[in-house]
Amino acid sequence: MAHMERADPAPRRVLILGAAPVQMLDLAGPAEVLAQAGRLHATGCGRADPTPLYEVACHVVAGPGLAQTSAGLAFHPMASEASLLGTEALDTLIVIGGEGARERAADRRLQTLVRHLAPRAERLVGVCTGTFILAAAGLLEGRRVTTHWRFCTELSRRHPGLNVDPEPIFIRDGHLWTSAGVTAGMDLVLALVEEDHGHALALAVARELVLFLRRPGDQKQFSSVLAAQSQGGSRLGPLMAWLPGNLHRPVSVEAMAERACLSPRQFARVFREETGLTPARFLERMRVEAARRRLEAGRGGLAAVVESCGFGTEETMRRAFIRQLGASPGDYRDRFRRGPARGTTPAMDVHA
Repeated sequence: MAHMERADPAPRRVLILGAAPVQMLDLAGPAEVLAQAGRLHATGCGRADPTPLYEVACHVVAGPGLAQTSAGLAFHPMASEASLLGTEALDTLIVIGGEGARERAADRRLQTLVRHLAPRAERLVGVCTGTFILAAAGLLEGRRVTTHWRFCTELSRRHPGLNVDPEPIFIRDGHLWTSAGVTAGMDLVLALVEEDHGHALALAVARELVLFLRRPGDQKQFSSVLAAQSQGGSRLGPLMAWLPGNLHRPVSVEAMAERACLSPRQFARVFREETGLTPARFLERMRVEAARRRLEAGRGGLAAVVESCGFGTEETMRRAFIRQLGASPGDYRDRFRRGPARGTTPAMDVHA
């Protein structure tokens, strides 16, 4: 593993906290990312028994008759409530989501722990609906946050003083980090590993966990491809099934309407009703997503990406990228190839 520090830094203390029943992957995903970081650091340093990079403890505040996790599995907490109330300092407090986070955010025992621990943590993290717990504790007023797309409206309704952004997979606002649902918590914690120990280690962890892409925080929670797949049973179903594999072709709105067996006027109305976008804007989003994946993977030059994604000209692709990403395709590719600056998380190819 190239350019990895040889010395063992002091371990960072991390506590993962939730309310039963927690989402199993919200707990296991971040814990495994941190554990793999330690193992791979040891390998890179050639040490059989190095100091761990992270000391991770977890605690789930139980409820009467409630399973501890969404999968119905029980586990033995690595910390007691009494010991947690004696905590003086943490590097990172990760509050995780699940049904318990939404339904028990104001639980007295839970709030006692959160209000004690949050001021003692250098970083405060809400994974998925764990953001509900932090908001109920009064820790997020005026902050920009996210959560699982399904619950963003509810979070805004409960806590109107929050700036809830439903689009990114994770957001950093100072020392506060919040993520979208489930696997997005792994993306967020990979970004923490990168901030703590560098690009090479974070990339190695992503490879080890066989993550296809280590996604940037500003990537949208619900991609255009997923939106297309979700239309399988609608009037647009046949068109949406056809589009992802045919982006390289010239595709006009009239041709899409014909494939959907609708007049252009009917098609425009139905399409906006079912997707919230015009057909042209939706198609552009799909093409930009496809182009991003190719640029991240280093698959060919810009001319090849233009052709494979159906932009027609490099100038058309450049304008689409600037509209959607605020960067040209060349800048996006170069930033990826250089590796991120501190505090940024561009996507990267991490094929196993």
